[in-house]
Amino acid sequence: MFSFLSKDQKTGEVAERQLDETNIPAHVAIIMDGNGRWAQQRHLPRIAGHKQGMNTVKTVATAASHLGIKVLTLYAFSTENWKRPSAEVNYLMKLPVDFFGTFVPDLVKNNIRVKVMGYTADLPAATQKAVRDAIAATKDCTGMVLNFALNYGGRAEIVTAVQRLAQQAQAGDLDPAEITEQRIGAELMTGDLGDLQDPDLLIRTSGEERLSNFMLWQVAYSEFVFMTQHWPDFDQTTLEQAIYAYQQRHRRFGGLKNE
Repeated sequence: MFSFLSKDQKTGEVAERQLDETNIPAHVAIIMDGNGRWAQQRHLPRIAGHKQGMNTVKTVATAASHLGIKVLTLYAFSTENWKRPSAEVNYLMKLPVDFFGTFVPDLVKNNIRVKVMGYTADLPAATQKAVRDAIAATKDCTGMVLNFALNYGGRAEIVTAVQRLAQQAQAGDLDPAEITEQRIGAELMTGDLGDLQDPDLLIRTSGEERLSNFMLWQVAYSEFVFMTQHWPDFDQTTLEQAIYAYQQRHRRFGGLKNE
C-alpha cells in the first residue's frame, strides 16, 4: 500500500490515507495550470513560475512512474498559447530544451519513454531538436510513457483525424461505413498508445474547472479531479491525493454497476 498524509479542506484535520495499489489509474492526464499566478503571488515575473513548473514536472513524472502509472500526459503548450506575449512564448519554447537537456538521463534511469503529441512542425528548430533527441534517447525504455502535449489542441486534433479519414475514403481505400469510434481513435495523436490512449484520470490544477481544448475525444469517460494548488506547488502528495479521490469513484462508463 502507498500511504500519504491528507489534509481535510473543511476541517483542516490531517489523516493518513492509503492508495489501493490494484486501482492505480493507468493513464493520468494533467492540465498544468497556475504557473503565472504562482509567480505573481510572490511578486515574481511569470517566467519564474514556468521555470518552477518545469521542476515540478520532473518531480511528478518520477513519482508517477514509481506509483505504477503507465502513461502520464502533460498539457505543456496549447495551440492557443501563441496568443501570449512574445517574450513569454519565447521562454516557453526554451523550456523543453532546458528540461530535456537536464532530465533525460534521469528519465532513462527510471525507464521512462518520452512521447510528444501536437503540431511540432510549427515549433522553433531548437525546440524540435530537443524533442527529437529526447524521443530517440528514451526509445528503448519500457516503463511509463511521459507524453507531452506540445502545440496541441483537441479540436485541431479531431479535424486532422477526420481529414485523414476523408482522404482515405476519397481515394477509395476506406468505406465510410467502416469509420467507427475505434477507427477515429486510431487516427488521433494518442492512437499509438493502443488500449491506454484514453485517460482514466484528468487532473487540473489552480482551481479552474474547464478542459481548455484538451483531449476532447479521449476524456469522454475520464474521471475529473480539480485541485486548488497552482502547478508549481504540485508534488507527489498532491498526486496521491488526486489518485485517492479517483479511487473513491465508481466508474460505470454509461452503464450500471452493482455497488
